[in-house]
Amino acid sequence: MYGKRLLSGALAAWLGISMIGQVTLCAETQTEAAAKELDVLFTHDTHSHLDSFSTVVDGEERLAGGFARIKTVMDGQREKNPDTLILDGGDFSMGTLVQTVFEEEAAELRMLGAIGTEVTTLGNHEFDYRSKGLSNMLKSAAASGDALPELVVCNVDWEAMEAEGLSEGQRLIADGFDAYGVKDYVVLEKGDVDVAVIGVFGIDALACAPTCELLFRDPVEAVKETVAAIKEKEDVDMIACVSHSGTWEDESKSEDEILAKSVPELDLIISGHTHTDLEEPIVHGDTYIVSTGEYGKRIGSLSMRQKENGRWEMTRYELISIDESVPEDPAVQAKIDGFMKSVDANYLSQFGYTTDQVLAHNEISFDTLDELENVHTEHNLGSIIADAYQYAVENSSDYDGVPVDFAVVPSGTVRDTYTTGDITTEQVFNSFSLGIGADGVPGYPLISLYLTGEELKIAAEIDASVSDLMKTARLYISGMHFSYNPNRMFLNRVTDVYLVGADGGRVEIEDDRLYRVVADLYSGQMLGAVTDMSYGLLSLVPKYADGTPITDFEDAILYEDGREMKAWAAIAGYMESFPDVSGDGVADVPASYGEWQGRKVVEEDTSLGARLSHPNRFTAMIVGVALVLIIVVVLLVVFVVKLIRRMRRKHVHRMKKE
Repeated sequence: MYGKRLLSGALAAWLGISMIGQVTLCAETQTEAAAKELDVLFTHDTHSHLDSFSTVVDGEERLAGGFARIKTVMDGQREKNPDTLILDGGDFSMGTLVQTVFEEEAAELRMLGAIGTEVTTLGNHEFDYRSKGLSNMLKSAAASGDALPELVVCNVDWEAMEAEGLSEGQRLIADGFDAYGVKDYVVLEKGDVDVAVIGVFGIDALACAPTCELLFRDPVEAVKETVAAIKEKEDVDMIACVSHSGTWEDESKSEDEILAKSVPELDLIISGHTHTDLEEPIVHGDTYIVSTGEYGKRIGSLSMRQKENGRWEMTRYELISIDESVPEDPAVQAKIDGFMKSVDANYLSQFGYTTDQVLAHNEISFDTLDELENVHTEHNLGSIIADAYQYAVENSSDYDGVPVDFAVVPSGTVRDTYTTGDITTEQVFNSFSLGIGADGVPGYPLISLYLTGEELKIAAEIDASVSDLMKTARLYISGMHFSYNPNRMFLNRVTDVYLVGADGGRVEIEDDRLYRVVADLYSGQMLGAVTDMSYGLLSLVPKYADGTPITDFEDAILYEDGREMKAWAAIAGYMESFPDVSGDGVADVPASYGEWQGRKVVEEDTSLGARLSHPNRFTAMIVGVALVLIIVVVLLVVFVVKLIRRMRRKHVHRMKKE
């Protein structure tokens, strides 16, 4: 009897535990089922790359990107989840020929709308066509009648500008903002999830926008205030930010990481500007930072689930390659083709070119943009563009007879490489697609200026020392050769520098002589950054031929037949000038560009003699500063030691009295 009771009790207990487990499991299942979820697709830094283009990806030449292919991927995701959120992180402009109809057609914004992008923000390159260009683009987009993304940016300092009185350019942008409906943030309903999306413009982005007339508030403070306003006025489940600030290797300077740590209420940051490929998100607290690289070569896709505390966790993250394997959406491609016809008719006709015109045939493997910035040596992609500048000036119908001593191309101005096969007008433009000239016509013009021989040597030292701190300032040159040892002291790394004469021979540089230099307008405008990056130790003062300093670089623009000499057109003309080696009626890129030319020689010598030989004035300055710091530290240590001894003596004296 007792055994039966024991058995019955055990059975009842087991059933009770089983039921409790089922109830608990049911409750957990219901909680998971009730958790809100959100899918997100994102792009940034597409830079007018509406059409697929030939480039180098992961060391292989391939067809990449294209909004018609992106649309196919996005439609596939929306079939799975119609409530997918689609965001963009800015710099949708400046990078291909379609930007040349930026003001009239607003093709980039309209195509973002065509693929379903719901929110974007401003990048620094949206300001490249100056205030009038940006204003006209926004008005053209608004008047198009097409579906458009919301445009958000929370840190434009209208209050400060209005207090000073709006300039003409600021007023133009204000009118464009009003026409388009630019906001600090928007709230979107995606199924059962309400999302607030803030836009912000970064500090480095502003530094990279020399023609921007707007004033901006500190990004972190502006986002903090906007988040506070959202929490006060809106009832949202998530706060996302489309940021044109970027991430950097140095976390202390990485703007979007600083933003994430300073404004922990943000759930998601789409990080544009630095063209970063984040294979895994950066996470600070409950804030996720994501990036997918440039030009639409890949798009980002992620899923998030809301936790019990109201914050979100990322449950899926991937970067999807856009290449030939993805079919094009025919309607989107037809719209892109229509924009390109407008480019031929309204822009290229001025220069006597068409989009698909073959300029030269190429069998050379040119270096990539990543190599230009990260492998510090000579690169044939930089060399051919610098040579093109020199050729264009010295073969112009308006040539003044003064030879170009030095042509320079910073890596940050080069936007794409050349693949093997036919090089077309479109590919050349894509390789150097920045800006607009004083004439209001797309494309930065070439400028002519003069530097002393001593400043030419400083330019070599800038590349050898300072460009490690600012990789977009790597210099690629024509007319000058130099050697440097990266193991030597900062600002004393150049071991040899000389010019190359017309016969290819060595020409020594005279410190006090003026030499003619050719660069693009943007590079001239950014010369001020040299002083900042070298902490005031290095300084270049561009001059006119008479030696007086240039105060407005637009005065130094070069012309041919009354037209600005555009940098991209200089490259196109140089390509056409190559000999037709194959005899097929098309120029061939010379084999010499596939060979080492000794323009920038890296000497990896770690010996003590190599490190310390031939100190220059900068070495003396740095050593002097170091000695002063050492003396200060020694004096401070002596003072502290004496203070401690004095305190000990007082303590001993007090103890004896007691």
